[in-house]
Amino acid sequence: MFIDSHAHLEGKRYDDDRDDVLSRAKHAGIDAYLAIGNGEGPNTADCGIRLAEQYNGKPEYPEIWASVGIHPHEANLANDAAYVKMEQWARHPRVIAWGEIGLDYFYDHSPRDIQKNVFLRQMELAQSAKLPIIIHCRPSDNSENAWDDCLRLIAEQWAPSGLGGILHCFTGNSAQARRALDMGFMISFAGNITFPKAQQIRDAALEVPLDRMLIETDSPFLAPIPHRGKRNEPAFVKEVARQLGELRGLSPEDVGAQTTQNFYRFFSLHEKHTTV
Repeated sequence: MFIDSHAHLEGKRYDDDRDDVLSRAKHAGIDAYLAIGNGEGPNTADCGIRLAEQYNGKPEYPEIWASVGIHPHEANLANDAAYVKMEQWARHPRVIAWGEIGLDYFYDHSPRDIQKNVFLRQMELAQSAKLPIIIHCRPSDNSENAWDDCLRLIAEQWAPSGLGGILHCFTGNSAQARRALDMGFMISFAGNITFPKAQQIRDAALEVPLDRMLIETDSPFLAPIPHRGKRNEPAFVKEVARQLGELRGLSPEDVGAQTTQNFYRFFSLHEKHTTV
């Protein structure tokens, strides 16, 4: 059993074969996945909810949970009306997290001061909704700038809430992972952990306790070896488990079982699993 803790399957790249993608995931042993609710901006941030409503209850597909949030790329689209929509969508019974949110200084699609303000506002809203946050953090080349700002803001504005969160698609170093773990975060590893130049990620993965780690695909991005260069999909999360297993002397199934248990425990889903 495996869970893909982070995937974007709502886009046009899946319109022709989304049913098949989800069917392949189920056949590969993917029990559930978290549909990230960013869409193409605030007006479509209910995309994960819509997928959950469409596919849940059908045994041939994985179970779908959802998040909502404004990605740092679209931070410049945030306004009061957008925040009202987020608050409403966050009440949906399938929504278990707020995100992905955070800072991206690599692409700078939105000005950094706006990214910070939108990040702070969403942490306030997530705290009111009592939802953990999913963090996107990408610094500019040869810099730790986004990591420094992101972890500082989390420490100042979020850690006291005790709600924790997930560092999604972790690309930082061991020290950054430890800071996040100390603030109650889970660390999620994606397909890039299989890339030849990703030794820093593999080194960090050796230091993250097994009971604090998750696996994800970040589909359609970052397909793992041996699928690199292709469109990613939830079935490929087993390759992330395989790489983590090789690092830790475990089978992919062992990693899958542990990260599945971690997912359900972190989100307190054992109770919701049968009632929502």
